[in-house]
Amino acid sequence: MKRRDFLTAASLAGIAGMSPFAAAAEGNDGKREYFEMRQYHLHVGSKKRLVGDFLRDVGIPAMNRIGIEPVGAFNAIYGPNSPTLYVLLVHKSLDSVVSSASLLMADKEYLKVGAEFINAPLSEPTYVRMESSLMVAFKDMPKLEAPEKGERIFELRTYESHSIKAAKKKIEMFNEGGEIAIFKKTGLQPVFFGETIIGPKMPNLTYMLVFDNMADRDKRWGIFSGDPDWKKLRANTAYTDTVSNVTDIILRPESYSQI
Repeated sequence: MKRRDFLTAASLAGIAGMSPFAAAAEGNDGKREYFEMRQYHLHVGSKKRLVGDFLRDVGIPAMNRIGIEPVGAFNAIYGPNSPTLYVLLVHKSLDSVVSSASLLMADKEYLKVGAEFINAPLSEPTYVRMESSLMVAFKDMPKLEAPEKGERIFELRTYESHSIKAAKKKIEMFNEGGEIAIFKKTGLQPVFFGETIIGPKMPNLTYMLVFDNMADRDKRWGIFSGDPDWKKLRANTAYTDTVSNVTDIILRPESYSQI
């Protein structure tokens, strides 16, 4: 590992409560991507579209230029009531996560075309607040798999655990236990699986599935629930009591979303 990559891993590890060596083992093998999930809490009324318009015209093209791609943008159709834009950034490395803001601020086209949004004064903020979490991809699905464009909805599920040990067992259930393989066998189409390394309500994992519509979602979950391999895996006592809370959000992609 290069010295710069190790120092990047070490700095993030300190924030996440991991050793530098554990952080390096988790993501710096060059095979697994990092997923940054942002939640932009929006203004209501005429200002509601400010963030989305900026991302469509300026932000996403600029992020693509510095190697962040694809970038997804979604609105919740089942979930929080407050206006929120969910933005998913796919990073190829930890260095991308750390350096992205500086690289964007050095992009002359980004600064010029997005000047009104970027230079918004304190009296006229363009959004209420932005929250972010950082995930590393599961080893058995190391990269995001973007679906074909068309009519589609996404399901974003977050599993919280009561301890790090329990969280690791649930991740093991997806990988070594074969739950990801059962998903795919029964027609559930994953977009990504990520272990949160920085963010709220830790420890937790998050994954995203894609469906044609709600009827398709209900049908495919029904097939999965009745699958004998899933029933056998669910009955395995090694994975009992690994999830303490589940958050389930249904998302619709914006027209400019790359996912």
